[in-house]
Amino acid sequence: MNNFIYHNPTELIFGKGQLSHLKDKAAKLGASVLLVYGGGSIKRTGLYDKIISLLQEAGCQVHELAGVEPNPRLSTVKKGIGICREQGVNWILAVGGGSVIDASKAIAVGVPYQGDVWDFYTRKATPQKALPLGTVLTLAATGSEMNRGSVVTNWETQEKFGGTTTFPTFSILDPENTFSVPRDQTIYGMCDIMSHVFEQYFSHTPEIPLQTRFAEAILKTVIENAERVLANPEDYDARANILYCGTMALNGTLPVGVETDWATHSIEHAVSAVYDIPHGGGLAIIFPKWMRYVYRENVERFKRYATEVWGVDPAGKTDDEIALAGIEATEAFFARIGAPTRLADYQIGDEKLQLMAEKATPFGPIGRFKKLASEDVAEILRMCL
Repeated sequence: MNNFIYHNPTELIFGKGQLSHLKDKAAKLGASVLLVYGGGSIKRTGLYDKIISLLQEAGCQVHELAGVEPNPRLSTVKKGIGICREQGVNWILAVGGGSVIDASKAIAVGVPYQGDVWDFYTRKATPQKALPLGTVLTLAATGSEMNRGSVVTNWETQEKFGGTTTFPTFSILDPENTFSVPRDQTIYGMCDIMSHVFEQYFSHTPEIPLQTRFAEAILKTVIENAERVLANPEDYDARANILYCGTMALNGTLPVGVETDWATHSIEHAVSAVYDIPHGGGLAIIFPKWMRYVYRENVERFKRYATEVWGVDPAGKTDDEIALAGIEATEAFFARIGAPTRLADYQIGDEKLQLMAEKATPFGPIGRFKKLASEDVAEILRMCL
């Protein structure tokens, strides 16, 4: 195990009816708030009205930024920064999924920064200050509710990068707020959760039994609850299990003392920067192909994945056969729950394959499990066609 320092200041407020805590949280953070949300589903479900009522009871003046995109745009972030500066906003409340939270994090660090907020994503600057940020999560997927990462798309340059921004001060997670999530978004969210675990599980770091078992538990819990939640979207316990898995997959618990990878996320960011596809859908396509491309770098790790997560019987099989059986089980699971399996599912061919490979590696080779140059990325994308 490697050395580590672990710090996570986000207060997680989880369970049925926990939105009631918002009033007290709001009263402590300031009288002017920017409410950030997406396409309006929170209005259709009635969540918007509840939140406005609680904020008003807390004495807050509410300013709004609606319409945050599924792959949040830099232009939207800059619009939010402008509102905060013009209105003297004290804090931000993000209501939605990871895209809304990511945009809100970018706004939070962009307001006090005198330069271009895109600097935080192109590694030109590191945030020093941020407005306080609270979240009300409505989608199990990114884990953004309890980490300081943020992903933003610069549509003008067709670049999509992750940056280190700010932790939410608090996050409210009520599984009932995920009941109305559309089937495809539920599927993409589960693929995203599993992909976050993969990025931290496939590692060469020795002697990490606890982190390994944490990761396997999250994967198995998603697998066990996936078809339950798809069969009955209002299965509270299944939704709760998936929701908590999403948080634990990316709140800093899994990577302590571990060298992690993240190459596949860089590849998907390049694809969705060019084609604007759903992030979780892209990961479901790319990750099994990455697995096939790299598994011989550490066959033992992939053997363990196959036997411990998927229950593959190793009897009579070679090491390669065991490892490949686990990868095949992953592909079969994604297909079974209705996730896309090929780039062709999004009408993507090989026309911009090299462009995407270059966009995935703007700062040089990516990944640690196996270093991938642009030509490696191009080959993985070719396998995805």
